[in-house]
Amino acid sequence: MAMTLHVVIPPHPLIGHWLSILRIESTPSAIYATALEQLGKWLTYEALRDWLPHSKTEIKTSQATTEGTIIEQGIPLLIIPNIPGGLQMWQGAREVLPNATLCLGGVPGKIEQNAGILVFCDQIDTGDQLLKTLKELKDFKVNSQRIRVITSLASNNGLKKVGESFPELKIYTSCIDPSLSENGEIIPGIGIPSHRLNTRVTRSH
Repeated sequence: MAMTLHVVIPPHPLIGHWLSILRIESTPSAIYATALEQLGKWLTYEALRDWLPHSKTEIKTSQATTEGTIIEQGIPLLIIPNIPGGLQMWQGAREVLPNATLCLGGVPGKIEQNAGILVFCDQIDTGDQLLKTLKELKDFKVNSQRIRVITSLASNNGLKKVGESFPELKIYTSCIDPSLSENGEIIPGIGIPSHRLNTRVTRSH
């Protein structure tokens, strides 16, 4: 089956910059963590552009009445990160979505029927880890339209594998790399995030 899922690569220079920081082999762990945070923030910003529920309403300023845009508060947003890299990305994204619910430990035992889901994974290499999460969400009757995947980097191989099972999924990433090494690392890639973060403790939230 051909890959038909929708992969978005926002053409923003900040996204390209922070991806380059991740790629550089000599980037220190603390800066590597910052780069993941920044990609999490900017990719989430792009992912919400046409997805975050909102409505138009009349508001009154000190000078006049005008039309305003208000985010719908009654629709829950759940955050499912992989650890540690996806959680590091969420540290930046939470600036954009401070009221979302963080689900540590994977897919929660109960998901509201109208909930939106953001899955943060540091990279999509073979696609196996992301597929595990998506299949668990499918078991809860969560369709692909309710999900956005935020990842710093993806491989062609991993995207093809994910697309075969979830063709309607929407993924936001900074780049698609062409291949995998024999041991499943993306080429040219960003290294192995769990190793490069050097078990750095993330800020409390």
